[in-house]
Amino acid sequence: MILKAFKEKSNQKFIDRILAERKVSMSVNKIDSVGVLLNNSEFNDHSEIELFLQKEIGIKPNKCRFITFSENPKAETNFWDTVFTPKHFGWKGALKSQDLIDFTNTKFDVLICYFLASNCELKQIAAMSQAKFKVGISNEDERLYDLIIDLSPNNFDIFKIEFKKYLTVLNKI
Repeated sequence: MILKAFKEKSNQKFIDRILAERKVSMSVNKIDSVGVLLNNSEFNDHSEIELFLQKEIGIKPNKCRFITFSENPKAETNFWDTVFTPKHFGWKGALKSQDLIDFTNTKFDVLICYFLASNCELKQIAAMSQAKFKVGISNEDERLYDLIIDLSPNNFDIFKIEFKKYLTVLNKI
């Protein structure tokens, strides 16, 4: 239990360092690729998000990638592109999964962080992501996101409206 607390503190320092070094740059390019970071215990309708991104935003299926966090290692299913658990994280921000490394190194045009949880693991993936534009629904740590749409995960219909509105204003779609 004590080691777990030390590990979380180590990873939180890593997150703080990454966010302090982050340089925000707004590009004028249209959205072509999207990464979606989910928490399995808060929202688990992968197909609803995928359908929205394809039909209303115009993202091709091969340009959309999902990754989901689950507290329970036995909850891993093939329903998601990738499921990760706390066991996939080491000390000082180290990632033990090649899927996580690939996801964080992918330069998505937009990263959608659709979770409210304050899990260190979710924040770490959001912070490490090389996405050009990050959108979140939690205002717990405003340094993580370029755009925050403050709502509950079960209000996806409202998220769709607001997300599309802001992307239109920013000339991203």
